[in-house]
Amino acid sequence: MEGVSQLKEWIEASNNIVFFGGAGVSTESNIPDFRGVDGLYKEQYKYPPETIISHSFYVKKPEEFYRFYCNKMIFPKAKPNKAHLALRKLEDMGKLKAVITQNIDGLHQDAGSREVLELHGSVRRNFCTRCMKFYNLEEMLSAMEGKEVPRCDCGGIIKPDVVLYEESLNDGVMSKAVSCISNADMLIIGGTSLTVYPAAGLINYYRGSHMVLINKTVTPMDEKADLVISGSIGEVLHDSV
Repeated sequence: MEGVSQLKEWIEASNNIVFFGGAGVSTESNIPDFRGVDGLYKEQYKYPPETIISHSFYVKKPEEFYRFYCNKMIFPKAKPNKAHLALRKLEDMGKLKAVITQNIDGLHQDAGSREVLELHGSVRRNFCTRCMKFYNLEEMLSAMEGKEVPRCDCGGIIKPDVVLYEESLNDGVMSKAVSCISNADMLIIGGTSLTVYPAAGLINYYRGSHMVLINKTVTPMDEKADLVISGSIGEVLHDSV
């Protein structure tokens, strides 16, 4: 594939790589982008995805929120793909310093990556909004069985630790992401359209030598990248490491 040999050369010469990824990394693990409205969507939901996973909708219509959340955003059987495994390998080699992800599925950790900054939270973490008791994904799913809204033993609603529309990103995670990107000598961006803010704005902090963009479609940052590769993020990274 065109550009892979150049990417491989730059990776070999770099010692402070940061990866910034989006939904396209997980779609290769058969996790669909929730913004992709399939043929059955309009039969099942009265509202667009961005409306359903907003904070105000969660408060006003929790039953509809959790129905969408469980059907469209939780995939407990998904496994890491070639992209996740290649990034783990880069970290093991001491080259990759951080994975910054917009995904909430936890697959980077499943692949063995250690320094993962989850900008939008994770389905693996859930908390009671009343007593703050922690629930992992399995416990959350168990709490959902036969119920429209998951509730804690204390009666409070169990809310996933994911950032909904209208909610702010975690300041600590954002600060660390800014620091990692600012200090990187190479930034690999993959599987993201770079249209979701404020996460996409992190790219503007990069000051290193090589910005590489791997995506199947055009992004607003293509002209600023040093290398653009159009193709499968999993195949590209697998062939480059």
